[in-house]
Amino acid sequence: MPDTPFAALPPNTMIGHVHLKVANLDRAEAFYCGVLGFEVQQRYGDQAVFLGAGGYHHHIALNTWESRGGHPAPAGHTGLYHTAILLPDRASLAAAVKRVLAAGIVLEGAADHGVSEAVYLRDPDGNGIELYRDRPRDAWPRDAKGGLLMGNMRLDLPALLAEAP
Repeated sequence: MPDTPFAALPPNTMIGHVHLKVANLDRAEAFYCGVLGFEVQQRYGDQAVFLGAGGYHHHIALNTWESRGGHPAPAGHTGLYHTAILLPDRASLAAAVKRVLAAGIVLEGAADHGVSEAVYLRDPDGNGIELYRDRPRDAWPRDAKGGLLMGNMRLDLPALLAEAP
C-alpha cells in the first residue's frame, strides 16, 4: 500500500458493466435475456454478445473467446464472487425472482441486508448472481455515529414474491 492518502472517487461513480467468459454463448444469452430480461444490444457472430436494459449499450457482455466449451472454476480459487444486478424497486426484484424460480433455477440464498434486499443464484456457467434492490438512503440503518449497520437477516421470500406484478 502506498504511503500517500487515497483520493476518493466522485459520489456518482458506478460500475458500468461486467464482461463474462462463458462456455456456450447461446445458453448464456438464453439465461440473461430469457430469464433475467436483458436485451441484446449487439452480437459479434457466435463469439460475443452485449446485453443491456433500457437501451443502455451494455450492462453485461458475454464471450467465448477463451472459454468455449470450458468449465467453471473449481471452488476455492480466486475470481469473481458474484455480479450484483440492481433493480429499481421491490416489485421489479419480485418479478425477476419469480422468473428465476419459474425457470427452475434454485436460489442459493436470500437476505435482508438492511440497506438492500437480495437473492443469490448461479448462471449456467456457475457464475454467482445477486439480484437486489436498495432501500432509500434515508432508510438505511445507522449506528449512533452515523455509520452503516448492514446485516444478513432472513429475507421473507413469500412476502417479496407477493409483490410481483
